[in-house]
Amino acid sequence: MGGFTMRIYTLGALLLPLAITALLAGCSSDNNSRNDEPATPVPTPTPEAVTLGFEVTITNLTQNQPLSPVAIVAHDSTLRGWVVGQPSSAGLELLAEGGDNSEFLTGLEDSGSYTDVSGTAPLGPGATERFTLEFDEEEEVLLTIVTMLVNTNDAFSGLTQIDISSLAVGDSLQRLAPVYDAGTEFNSELVGTIPGPADGGEGFNAERDDVDFVARHPGIVSRADGYDASALEQSHRFDQPAMLLEITRTE
Repeated sequence: MGGFTMRIYTLGALLLPLAITALLAGCSSDNNSRNDEPATPVPTPTPEAVTLGFEVTITNLTQNQPLSPVAIVAHDSTLRGWVVGQPSSAGLELLAEGGDNSEFLTGLEDSGSYTDVSGTAPLGPGATERFTLEFDEEEEVLLTIVTMLVNTNDAFSGLTQIDISSLAVGDSLQRLAPVYDAGTEFNSELVGTIPGPADGGEGFNAERDDVDFVARHPGIVSRADGYDASALEQSHRFDQPAMLLEITRTE
């Protein structure tokens, strides 16, 4: 009887390690099966858009030249409002002869500008107007600002490609805007050709009867200089520049 019991114990001692080994192997197999299953991808969170904000303050520095509603455009370095020595665009011609900036703005929008804003009324001599621009963050930000001197045939004042990319929040810069001649209408100063209050004459005319390229404006002649046929007087003269621009980053 004792020998039989001993054999049972011996057999049990031999079988127990085998059972444990089989159990561990089964667990390992289960773990491997689970590890072989593809992991569920974690979606990358979409970063929140960063908004850039700028305030543009414009002051009319002339004695008696109302400025047409100002056009301000934010864009990258591939866009220009005009190039000295090159013909004016159709939009710039319309703006410089008649003070209408709509086609100028549309042209830059179609070319990929970020955003734009326009004044709603002329800006009188000595007056100041503020504009706000807000748009999604971009690596480079440049501004084009332009307006017509309405007591002229086709003079405009402005700057194009003002680089404000490096402005930090709270920083400002100032620029003086010179006066250009669109080169699309002869500077006759004749009665009936000046759209501003000095004459109330024709504004835009599709015919180009001048040099057909942008240049710095030589200034007006006026009756004060002995040009009796001129609709303009001494107060309509303008010294460079015509506008003071202050640009501040607000956000």
